[in-house]
Amino acid sequence: QVQLVESGGGLGSPGGSLRLSCAASKSIFSIYVMAWYRQAPGKQRELVAAISSGGSTNYADSVKGRFTISRDNAKNTVYLQMNSLKPEDTAVYYCNYKGSNWNYWGPGTQVTVSS
Repeated sequence: QVQLVESGGGLGSPGGSLRLSCAASKSIFSIYVMAWYRQAPGKQRELVAAISSGGSTNYADSVKGRFTISRDNAKNTVYLQMNSLKPEDTAVYYCNYKGSNWNYWGPGTQVTVSS
């Protein structure tokens, strides 16, 4: 069983930056898509950013120009660089890896943006 572990969450300041990382517990072949989702209190989980095996990226409109997703295939790791943080970015952030017939989620990491 593969486990994903997020790191890098915590308290950020408005206008500041945080970088999230997600690593897999063991090597995974053929990861089609690596993605970050978030869920704020009282809201549904939403896609923040995704990156395909070929490097194509997709972002939620609310984070375009501020967040950057990247992946290191050799390390089975995905990153989310979050700049120009806003209080509305406060949420639990989850990484997600999808293959042809499987789907793994991390336990989530809290990101709080507050002055």
